[in-house]
Amino acid sequence: MAENRFPHIFIKKPQEITDYTSKQSGGGKINIPERNRNQHGNFLKREFKKLWKQSEKSNENRQVKALPFKKGHYLEFRSKTGYDLVTKSLEDIKSGIRLLNINIPKEKQKGNQKITAGTIYVPKDKMSLFLKKIEHYLDKNEDTKPTEKQLEKDPNFKGNPKNKKLVESIEEIRLATLESFWRDDPNLIPKGNESVECEVWLKTEVLRYNAERNLQPNTEIDNFFKVYDQLNQQSTEHINKKSETKFNRDQSIQFPERAVVLIKASKNQLVELIKSCDDIAEFRRAKETARFFLDQENKEQIEWVKDLQKRLQLDEESKVSICLLDTGVNNGHPLIKPVLSDKDCHTVNPNWGTEDKDGHGTKMSGLAIYGDLQKALESRKQINIHHKLESVKLIPSDGTSNDPKLYGHLTKQGISRAEIEKPDRKRTICMAVTSKDDRDKGRPSSWSGAIDQIASGAEDNKKRLLIISAGNVQQEDWKNYPHSNTTNTVHDPAQSWNALTVGAYTDKTSITDEKLKEYKPIAKKGELSPFSSTSVTWETKKWPIKPDVVFEGGNVAKNKIDTTETEDLSLLSLHYKPQERHFEMIHATSAATAQASWLATQIHSKYPKIWPETIRALMVHSSDWKESMIKQFWKHGDSEKNNYKKTLRAFGYGVPNLDKALSSYKNSLTLVSEQIIQPFTKKNSNYTTKDMHFYKMPWPKTVLKNLPDQTVIKFKFTLSYFIEPGPGEIGWKDRYRYPSFGLRFALIQPQESENDFMKRINKKIAEDEEQNKDTKKTTSSGDRWKFGKQNTSLGSIHSDFLEKTTAQEIAHCNCMAVYPSTGWWKERQYLKQYDKKARYSLIISLSTPEEKIDLYTPVDTQIKMPIKT
Repeated sequence: MAENRFPHIFIKKPQEITDYTSKQSGGGKINIPERNRNQHGNFLKREFKKLWKQSEKSNENRQVKALPFKKGHYLEFRSKTGYDLVTKSLEDIKSGIRLLNINIPKEKQKGNQKITAGTIYVPKDKMSLFLKKIEHYLDKNEDTKPTEKQLEKDPNFKGNPKNKKLVESIEEIRLATLESFWRDDPNLIPKGNESVECEVWLKTEVLRYNAERNLQPNTEIDNFFKVYDQLNQQSTEHINKKSETKFNRDQSIQFPERAVVLIKASKNQLVELIKSCDDIAEFRRAKETARFFLDQENKEQIEWVKDLQKRLQLDEESKVSICLLDTGVNNGHPLIKPVLSDKDCHTVNPNWGTEDKDGHGTKMSGLAIYGDLQKALESRKQINIHHKLESVKLIPSDGTSNDPKLYGHLTKQGISRAEIEKPDRKRTICMAVTSKDDRDKGRPSSWSGAIDQIASGAEDNKKRLLIISAGNVQQEDWKNYPHSNTTNTVHDPAQSWNALTVGAYTDKTSITDEKLKEYKPIAKKGELSPFSSTSVTWETKKWPIKPDVVFEGGNVAKNKIDTTETEDLSLLSLHYKPQERHFEMIHATSAATAQASWLATQIHSKYPKIWPETIRALMVHSSDWKESMIKQFWKHGDSEKNNYKKTLRAFGYGVPNLDKALSSYKNSLTLVSEQIIQPFTKKNSNYTTKDMHFYKMPWPKTVLKNLPDQTVIKFKFTLSYFIEPGPGEIGWKDRYRYPSFGLRFALIQPQESENDFMKRINKKIAEDEEQNKDTKKTTSSGDRWKFGKQNTSLGSIHSDFLEKTTAQEIAHCNCMAVYPSTGWWKERQYLKQYDKKARYSLIISLSTPEEKIDLYTPVDTQIKMPIKT
């Protein structure tokens, strides 16, 4: 079949780049309760003054006792049950009034009826500024003309009170407490005098970019630790050992408007920090991180190793590599040594060494180097290896305890070690180290935020491909399969928007071990691996689809009372002590992630100049579900889109196909476009969307139009880009959105003209032209897509397809557009990132099962045709 394979076709640029203005407006209707203006305004005014006085008195008492005290005040504003809180208007950045976090107090939830709470910081000298908002509500009206409806209701109506939405959305004001700042599971708040590792999220100055727009060091970290040290000296409770505090203060993660540091503290000490420091935004609990060949004697295993060694063909000049962040790798193994040199073995802590004392990293390397090691051993063919291996010891592997740390910082350090040694390598970063728990439920953490920052190149403008395991379901929950896989959700940091997150399915269902006669495999062929976590129970209107893809992760055996791992249901890999034995079993999402990294390097080796965003896109674009995957979570009576949503959040986009990722065929055409877009700009004093990329694809129109109507043609697109993260518990909407920008994809409809298509998606074009009343109205094309916009518009990779469209209709659908959606680059104008440019990769394919149909050649001919001038 090799002679029928063709390289993908790359499109150099869009047909047209035009100004774009979104047709969407506002953020939806705000639900505000009706209030008695006088009563409500005066009530809030009294409460504000009373609480301010209490907080001032507390600061004075601390000053008398020579205790550190803050210069401003922390207040918590709450909405009425079932109504909204206008959080955006609580903040006044120029005056130093900062919104720190938004949360829904668990104790106040009543079914779907929730209270929204916002914690703010107000400087001491800005009390009157905030108070004026309430006073203006009481005394002044908006300078807007009353509507006829308002006058009809009340002829004497003179206009709405000033600040009406903000003030009337506030049900009560409180002094902020530890619970106001605790943005993690409330059960994880330290109890009694127990001292635990905690992340402290600090608010930082907003304008922290130099002329090159790199994040600058901030003083808030130094100020925090001055307070921390002072409290440590004065307290009988030791917050931390001095050596540990120094180590942790050198570890920080910095984001726009937030810095994260690690401390060890009790509940009382956290309360003391709130009373002493002006820069607290959030507290969170720190994370902890979480076998025919194997039965042979080692001397027999050696013979298999020698046979494979003879058949290896290495590309010594390759600059493509997999950087493995794990427990280290023992490159003394004869099947590892040719690919991993001593210079490429690193560690984030010199005291740990680079060797693997646990075995996990070495097992990962077996699949990262060979993909399917068992297949390579059984084959009689030459095995070509086009990449190198790099190892970074990220966690100790000798059984010693590894205290919770800022793993985002350690991950950055680990990648930096490899990049400094070989800066010209084109590396895929592979990490199967995740937290033990799944408490984030999709919410960005300091670790996942750091992953997004690393991938996006936010700090050094270098984009990176990171492939991360979704995390595993623990053994005690296997008996509850598959329910346990939906309730055990993807582990930190695999909720990262930019990383390719890998889950596991399994085709392994045969048990030959005589000791396990009474056991059966838990999962059926093609179903979700019992090890794999999912995002089925996440808030699906907010968080990305995770995992993105799945690979073989092995199965589990069960009898009536027990479950167990077994060699029959696992994958084959390498043992870290080859003097004892050469092979070992591996399974779960670790095995899946190592295989995914191997596949990524195959793509990178064939197309060495493509972007990380494109490799990720090709892996997703080449993926498909097995029939058993669709059936496993399909619920009869539920809508098709809802069933697809559950399948997406269990299996991602499916199992990547190496052939599809690498090659086009005559009957299966793939187009690739790598472009740079400017999502936003400033026009006068307005901040608005800027570029839309319009594509008129070189479609094989003649071929398509001559095909019978019943011919099956599948159209698929995948859009991939890396966002810059803006993490922190501040609502993920308005200016507080997590992503810096978003992109969307639109396709012309079968009966739609190009002009109407442009008007439909671009408000600016419609405004610039004279309104034509006879112009045919067009409707949204969202229903045509298999998964639908609600399922695929989240995150930073979007993929969907059409399969119920005739060849004639597809022939017309060659006009497409890529355009921006909002993000914090636009919403947080004071960060001056509104005119930054961004990269994206667009993959488009046409395919048909009819092998005699040639879709590829006419498109390839058009692309190569000289342009007439």
